[in-house]
Amino acid sequence: MIEKLCNKITKKMQNKMPEIDDERAEVINYGLQLVIGEIPKTFILLAIAYAFGVLKLTILALLFIMPYKTFSGGVHLKTHIGCIVATSLFYIGNAILSKYIVIEPIYIKYILIALIWIFSMIMIKLYAPADTEAVPILRKKDRDLKRILSYITMTLTLVIAIILKNTILSNLLIFGTLLQTISITRLIYKITKSKYGYEEYIKSQNIKVAT
Repeated sequence: MIEKLCNKITKKMQNKMPEIDDERAEVINYGLQLVIGEIPKTFILLAIAYAFGVLKLTILALLFIMPYKTFSGGVHLKTHIGCIVATSLFYIGNAILSKYIVIEPIYIKYILIALIWIFSMIMIKLYAPADTEAVPILRKKDRDLKRILSYITMTLTLVIAIILKNTILSNLLIFGTLLQTISITRLIYKITKSKYGYEEYIKSQNIKVAT
């Protein structure tokens, strides 16, 4: 239903604006699906969170990890149902883990944060910004900037996790950072049968050059 609505809007835009070619129309359509699809997905996510008694924590999990996620990217599932399930597991799962898991003694927490930081630094170097086929990030300048901002936001998130005295909020930042980093890895892209947009673009360019 959402896909049909977005296709109809995109076609009307193309009819009124002939300068929008098929490639740009595809990007617009993808953007519309993300925006329109986010509305029911958000309500479903919040309803599930409320049922599990972690509504406030889920909202905080969304807000806390948003800066890092914005710059590092991550996998996008192709179906709305799959997206709802994955998003619920990501944010509600984080909230539940943060609420019930106690990381102690304190040095264990610091070791865990250090390991997550090292892992995240490596994954950002290898995969960030993790884009999609529908919306690839092609300009080197844009990719470099997003990668640098990924390093910064990820590090700041974990530093705040160290400073915060509230154990649950600190956990939200720690587990959220780990989950977000995992979402940009090649393993997750393979499991979800997704592809990095930039890599696919490079491959297509090589094919064109070869022929």
